[in-house]
Amino acid sequence: MKISSVPRGFGSRAPQMAVFGAMAVLAAAPGRLPAQTDYYNTDEARPVRIEDAYPTERYAFELQLAPLRLERGPGGAYTWEIEPEIAYGIFPRTHVELGFPIAFVDADGGQEEGLAGISISALHNLNVETAFPAFGIAADVLLPVGGLAPDGAYASLKGIATRTYSWARFHANASYTFGSEPGAGESAGEASRWMAGVAVDRTFPLRSTLVTADVFVEQPLDDDAELEWNVEAGLRRQVSPVLAFDAGIGRRLTGEDQGWFVTIGSAYAFGIRSLIPVGRR
Repeated sequence: MKISSVPRGFGSRAPQMAVFGAMAVLAAAPGRLPAQTDYYNTDEARPVRIEDAYPTERYAFELQLAPLRLERGPGGAYTWEIEPEIAYGIFPRTHVELGFPIAFVDADGGQEEGLAGISISALHNLNVETAFPAFGIAADVLLPVGGLAPDGAYASLKGIATRTYSWARFHANASYTFGSEPGAGESAGEASRWMAGVAVDRTFPLRSTLVTADVFVEQPLDDDAELEWNVEAGLRRQVSPVLAFDAGIGRRLTGEDQGWFVTIGSAYAFGIRSLIPVGRR
């Protein structure tokens, strides 16, 4: 998928207006359809950074159809990123995922574009939520593949907790990234040394819709850099038994690259009959 560069005259309110428009379209879509459950499962950055503790269902595939992130940084420079991903429920309460982030970056009056690494990850849900929250653990490695990828591989571990009430769900995420601090002239991509945050969401089952908001803080790999505080809000909507859309908006409040960012994406869930044991078809 080819994304052209953003003109320098692109208005400062355009990203916000685009995502508000997407949210309005999703909210106005037709009501409930049968077998709608995927809107309930929030993934990282779909639509906000803080995710829930539940993986893709066993034997199911979930294809993230070119999710788009647009960020406006200092001086009005824009960065576009799309990251096609596919997840598979390989074991009970466990999925594996493969992603290919592709970035388009305004730089020195022109634009750089290319693959920003290859991401391989896994998420395992440790327990079913009862009187205690559901807990999950995720592992991820970003490989240095592509012209805009980090100069080295970075591995990370994340702990996830989800607690559900009749009126809302709450989530907490904390992660740590292993790897050396980038040297002068080297890139670390979007990697941060650690991240911690919380989110709250509210579901509307009769409309197969979820609204959510979060706040999180992260420390860049440069330990001397300022902490980066972020806030986000988003909406996820199921429009058919297999297709869900999401949109989100956020702002980085502190750090060197303060600015707005928006996300728009979709997820398509499907199964392959030959991979499902006969007793589970």
